[in-house]
Amino acid sequence: MIIELPGTTTGAINKKLVELRETGGAVTLGRVLTLVVCTRESKNSEDVIDAANEASREHPCRVIVVARGSRSEETHLDAEIRVGGDAGASEVVILRVYGELADHEASVVVPFLLPDTPVVAWWPEDAPTVPALDPVGRLAIRRITDATGADDPTATIKSRLGSYTAGDTDLAWSRVTYWRALLTSALDQPPHEQIVSATVSGLATEPALDILAGWLAGRIDGPVRRQTGELFVELKLANDTIAISRPQVETTATLTRTGQPDALVALARRETRDCLAEELRRLDPDEIYEAALTGLSKVEYV
Repeated sequence: MIIELPGTTTGAINKKLVELRETGGAVTLGRVLTLVVCTRESKNSEDVIDAANEASREHPCRVIVVARGSRSEETHLDAEIRVGGDAGASEVVILRVYGELADHEASVVVPFLLPDTPVVAWWPEDAPTVPALDPVGRLAIRRITDATGADDPTATIKSRLGSYTAGDTDLAWSRVTYWRALLTSALDQPPHEQIVSATVSGLATEPALDILAGWLAGRIDGPVRRQTGELFVELKLANDTIAISRPQVETTATLTRTGQPDALVALARRETRDCLAEELRRLDPDEIYEAALTGLSKVEYV
């Protein structure tokens, strides 16, 4: 069910939420967190909302979407409330803010925060320079950005270290979770040799590969190279080579190792909804992500 409230106020929206609760049941029961999504009002807004809805099936929550419209328009607030099949396992409050309200997202969000539940903030597009100091970021214990769509993804993911505060993360990091797991699993096999060097190759505009290279650079003593070309990660050991390669548009990767037969593994590019769901599983600081950001300074770009 979708209820539209054009030209409304936060008080009127809350009143409608109470009415829905009284007529349709306590829709907020069992909500484990409040997810605040800060985005632009654009044709991509529905994709962002769909990703949040899908993630909510694993983490029932109230989703508050603040979609910034034009600051040149007359100041007003349009809203939608989505429940039931249109809201996944959550209830969705969409706040479209225009004029001066576009500069006061936190003030619009506060009336809809669920009591006694943690707040997570997500910027799927443009993120503040220092998320923890942003008015919405101050409300959250977990702050999620995404460098993938930035004008300069590599520079953006590198800049995350300078603004890092415990609780920050980026979806570029969770996009390579399975790559990191495969590499770790391969290294757990004998003969357990030390890594001499590593190479991470792929699209120049893929920050997930940059942060993967940073993760490796923070864990080994040898050089780590980041290059543009076919998609693969190669680890050189003292007497062994381990590599994972995958065509850009394929979903199956090949794991190769010196002296062993090749193995095929499922390794599709992760959707935003899956990455978001992973990040919502933990509400504590991610020290390994911080270490990977630190390791980026050691990566050699060739």
